[in-house]
Amino acid sequence: MMSSPLKELHRFGVSVWYDNISRELLSSGELARLIDDGVRGVTSNPTIFEKAIGGSTAYDEAIAREAKKGKSPAEIFEAIAVEDIRAAADLFNPLYDETRGADGFVSIELAPNLAHDAQLSHTEALRLHKLVGRANVMIKIPGTKAGLQAFEDATADGIPVNVTLLFSQERYAAVAEAYLQGLERRAAHHKDLSRVASVASFFVSRVDSSLDKRLEKIGTPQALALRGKAAVANAKLAYQTYKKIFGSKRFAALKKLGAQPQRLLWASTGTKNPAYSDVLYVEELIGEPTVNTMPPATVDAFKDHGRCRPSMEEDVDAARAAWEQISDLTEVDAVMRELEEEGVRSFAKSFETLMGGIAAKKEIVQAEGGIVESGLEELRRAMFVSRLWDRDASLWKDEKEHQKIIKNSLGWLTAAESMSLSLGQVRQFASEVKSEGFAHAVVLGMGGSSLCCEVFRCCFPAAKGHPKLEILDTTNPDAIAALEKRLELKRTLFIVSSKSGSTIEPNCFMDYFYGKVEKLAGAKAGRQFAAITDPGTSLEDLARRRGFRRVFTNPSDIGGRYSALTLFGLVPAAVMGIDVELLLSRAREAMRQLSPAAETAQNPGLRLGAALGRHALKGQDKLTLSLSPSIDAFGLWIEQLVAESTGKEGKGIVPVPSGALSPGRYAGDRLFVRLELPNSPDKGAVGALAALERAGHPVITLPLRDAYDLGAQFLIWEVATAAAGLLLGINPFDQPDVQSAKNQTNSLLSSLKKGRLPSEKAPLRAGGWAAFGDDGLIKALTGKSAEKTPDLPLEEVLAAHLARLKSGDYCALLAYVDPGEESQLALDTLQTALRQLGDFPVCEEFGPRYLHSSGQLHKGGRNSGLFLMLTAPVAEPLPIPGREFDFGTLHRAQALGDYAALKAAGRRVLRLELGPAGSQPWKALRNALATLAEKRNCRA
Repeated sequence: MMSSPLKELHRFGVSVWYDNISRELLSSGELARLIDDGVRGVTSNPTIFEKAIGGSTAYDEAIAREAKKGKSPAEIFEAIAVEDIRAAADLFNPLYDETRGADGFVSIELAPNLAHDAQLSHTEALRLHKLVGRANVMIKIPGTKAGLQAFEDATADGIPVNVTLLFSQERYAAVAEAYLQGLERRAAHHKDLSRVASVASFFVSRVDSSLDKRLEKIGTPQALALRGKAAVANAKLAYQTYKKIFGSKRFAALKKLGAQPQRLLWASTGTKNPAYSDVLYVEELIGEPTVNTMPPATVDAFKDHGRCRPSMEEDVDAARAAWEQISDLTEVDAVMRELEEEGVRSFAKSFETLMGGIAAKKEIVQAEGGIVESGLEELRRAMFVSRLWDRDASLWKDEKEHQKIIKNSLGWLTAAESMSLSLGQVRQFASEVKSEGFAHAVVLGMGGSSLCCEVFRCCFPAAKGHPKLEILDTTNPDAIAALEKRLELKRTLFIVSSKSGSTIEPNCFMDYFYGKVEKLAGAKAGRQFAAITDPGTSLEDLARRRGFRRVFTNPSDIGGRYSALTLFGLVPAAVMGIDVELLLSRAREAMRQLSPAAETAQNPGLRLGAALGRHALKGQDKLTLSLSPSIDAFGLWIEQLVAESTGKEGKGIVPVPSGALSPGRYAGDRLFVRLELPNSPDKGAVGALAALERAGHPVITLPLRDAYDLGAQFLIWEVATAAAGLLLGINPFDQPDVQSAKNQTNSLLSSLKKGRLPSEKAPLRAGGWAAFGDDGLIKALTGKSAEKTPDLPLEEVLAAHLARLKSGDYCALLAYVDPGEESQLALDTLQTALRQLGDFPVCEEFGPRYLHSSGQLHKGGRNSGLFLMLTAPVAEPLPIPGREFDFGTLHRAQALGDYAALKAAGRRVLRLELGPAGSQPWKALRNALATLAEKRNCRA
């Protein structure tokens, strides 16, 4: 029987330690199998624990247990880390005994903030080793100057130490000297030396990564020929230092007393440069006695194709020559110092992220309480998880018409897997677009086909050489004209995105820009267009007839708002240079946590869904979203998903932006959800949320490792929304009230006279502006019979409208204007002003985008919305080829259509026709609201 490659390494004097630890690794039996396969130890660090704890729910129960004891995040981490270290040490204990303390060690690191404090490091090393209570545990102390003293003291006390973050031969020699001094101090007190073990973790791949960059910058043939040689040469020369020190008479005297040599441990052995062999830092560093601590991928690679030979003593003279050449070309000593400093900072950063992740999970546990548990219990009784994955439509509704919709809407569950099969064509397309030098890629879409793209555009930087992604999801002609002005049409790719293929907005966008490109490119215009649609749509047919560069057909069993992880999101993401495979892999990680095989209580989608549904039923139906600034756009996608999915049958969850959080100003109808990135500190938001939680508001924090975790969040929120739909008793996959605004718009467009909409007569004027409203508002302002149209002060009209807000209501600003930066800032100001008038939530939304998002909730949800609709004149008409109407007419028809639909649904609505930009309409609105706030404060 052939020996394991890892055991074969041990025959050559190398002990393989596994550079990874997690609760799952322990509980699954995988670590025990690795030990059988030849692994002889384990190392850990803050980065490893941060990934293990933040990337799974395996620790949630332990976090909950420790949180109930009132422990801080640091205390919680220590408790759960010690559990893992003890469990791993127990597995290795037989090997430790068998080798008489030479192998079978598990390492745990001191807190990174102690790296430059010798006394505290020594004290903490003693405390931590005693706390773990296992002889075969090594305490990791960084090889900083302060760390050397702490290491010597710990050695004198008999504590096994792994000295980490060593890069230079000189620093390694100092570490070996500290080890000898510690042993000599211990021997002077006649203490046992036989079980005092230590390793010196000498980092490898990072040396090549850093020095290769410098050599490439130098760029001479000599410099370029030395790439990839520094790390191995540095390690081989350190090994020669090891042989000299531990072959000396000084150590021989200690060895007679039972002392073991401090072995060199090769750390950072995962190859970072794909041009190098993935087992380079294993095969080239085989010598006796050493340790090689390998990450999982390197272990797998070596088991698959690694080869053993006594390489450590090969070509030592060549290694010395290479190192001397590199030292002549660049400042090696400075690089080594930088690597040490960077290593300390990196672990400190990971530790900070880890603490934030634990704090977030602690908050989730404390915030959810019994209300979530009752929701989870209802989901358990309904066998929600298994029936969801079986695509059982009867989970939500019994009626056949509902079940037909639901059965054709659940393909998103496995999109992260099925879409992987389509990535070849997606990547090829993105490569073509990049190679042909397109400067911009414009997504022409609405709702589900555009909002996920907006998330990618805003949350990820465009990769070098890839086109800049733009999103067109407004029919406002001023906005379209401004976009066109920014584009170099000859170098612009247009992606027409429509599930049905018949949505009016993307089709009009397509006709407009196709006409523009056709004038420049003639018959080749189609090469600047691609389409994403369902199979068999009119868009697919038209795109093929026009010779589009590519036509992508998406699975038809996925609704628009659930399509982020399908071609609708992946194609634009890949075009702008996002790693779509990594995005999908994060979603596949989430699939495992969301599957029937996972515990219901640990299922992140179910926990979130139980919170959303149960809190909404309790009256806390205002989902107040707080996001790290760099992923703020993800809130737009959540808004569409949650609002359009739940806002029907007089029920619903109202997503609202948090804005600047102000503890003490909120009513009891809120559920706060925070999505937190570790590298986007927002102490103000975190502190405010903590204050809100102390005040009794429910707060959930969802930690993300980085922006690519949005891949997981897409799926988690989709499952959560489906679960909330069950608890609310609605079908989360239809949108019955979206059609009402479309019907009203189509009716207006069909009644055009010479391309113009029918004229309207305003029932009143507000500060000189035409004003329209529901019957109740107009009657209150004008009386039963008015001989002429009254012109009332703007603040009086606004006061009458806003006075109708009741407890539990929300206010929505619906703006049919150019959604550019100026309008966005103006709406933000109005939103702030409205918040000064009460503790009601305020949403701000641009039309017609919201028609494909929260429009369903506004008309089909609970009648708790008060709507202020703003329309404004456009600068110039913008014709649409082949249409009787232009964009300005379409934009206005959509505003009037939605206004009519809101009135028909019995909603409280005021529509104001703003004056032209020169009349400073935003200032007039802001002043009117400020006047109302002053009067309110005076009354208070």
